[in-house]
Amino acid sequence: MSTQPTKNEPRGRGLLLLELDGAGSHPSAWRFSRTAPASVLTPEHLRGTVLAAESAGFHAATFSDPGLPEALPGQPDQPGQRPDTAARLNALQRAAFAGPVTRSLALIPEVDTVYTEPFHVSTQLASLDYVSGGRAGWLVASSTSAADAAAVGRDTVRGNGLGREAADSIEVSRGLWDSWEDDAVIRDVATGRYLDVDKLHYIDVDNGNYSVKGPSIIPRPLQGQLPVLAPAGLLSPEAVAAGAADALLVSAPAPELLAAELAETRAGLAAGGSEPALIAELDVVLDSRGQAAADRLAGLDSHAVWQSPRARFVGTAAELTELLTEVLAWADGVRLHPAVLDTDIEELSQRVLPELRRRGLLAANTPDATFRDQLGLARPASRYAAGASAATSAAGQEN
Repeated sequence: MSTQPTKNEPRGRGLLLLELDGAGSHPSAWRFSRTAPASVLTPEHLRGTVLAAESAGFHAATFSDPGLPEALPGQPDQPGQRPDTAARLNALQRAAFAGPVTRSLALIPEVDTVYTEPFHVSTQLASLDYVSGGRAGWLVASSTSAADAAAVGRDTVRGNGLGREAADSIEVSRGLWDSWEDDAVIRDVATGRYLDVDKLHYIDVDNGNYSVKGPSIIPRPLQGQLPVLAPAGLLSPEAVAAGAADALLVSAPAPELLAAELAETRAGLAAGGSEPALIAELDVVLDSRGQAAADRLAGLDSHAVWQSPRARFVGTAAELTELLTEVLAWADGVRLHPAVLDTDIEELSQRVLPELRRRGLLAANTPDATFRDQLGLARPASRYAAGASAATSAAGQEN
């Protein structure tokens, strides 16, 4: 299969996403970071990293809930010890903190769909949308952790059950976001009415995993519906075709296979009648300050081996620029996972993003644009609004 698009195939949207977790994506990142380990957990560090990402020209930041890391200095290197995460705020809280600090950076926390009730997920994400001025997204996760299951008194979910749980959670959350019409809040001082109760709706969902009546306890998000990102392969083709996800995260065993994997994924989606955006996943280790990327990775791996399901690039900024040029011909965006955040973001901001922008491959960074704007998605009307209901009815009659 050719890895280059034909002239008639549209290019992607040119979005670059950056994973911001701790000192970096490599489990030994804290050992090589210029930031003291204890400072990595502070609000000042988080503020600095999101501002650095925005200043560099990234379009979005993602926040993953961390797994079990290597122990910090002075702590036992035994499984189960979590000295640097015991007090860490979760992804959604970190994204909420970053909301008022930034203006153009979309904020996308990873939120579990298996052991977290969608009623709470939907309201927290709606709040994030308000805090960020409409720049929130949702990175869908499906935990396989026995500890997570035990914490809520459930059996561990495995296999196809993960995708079903995720699809059902998304369905409930989307319904709750629509349960308030856009003009439900009227603030009528003369009559003393804050809400028009006729514009609040019971969603009445019972999909096997969840039974929810609604309505939500918070007004409809600023974007109407937050963009939902999910790993490719998590949701069933039927759920994707029904619009469960607005973007899919796509990886490959090696960087040189990414373009082909994206092309194959896009072809499969088109055959199924859906067109979510495709975001390529890529781990990154770059040459930095005279040290070769391979030597940097060897030093990191000497303490803890980086086990990741994503494609991994190890090399120079110029080589990464060429790879991203090829990948962005197929993908709507790329999410980069720097091995050591402060080291690699310096190379990315000084040598990679400026060249990609010079080549015209990156979307513009527009202050106060919504995440839906970045993805080219129109703001949808509530499914319960009179106009939306009429349009849905008419579409059904035409079919």
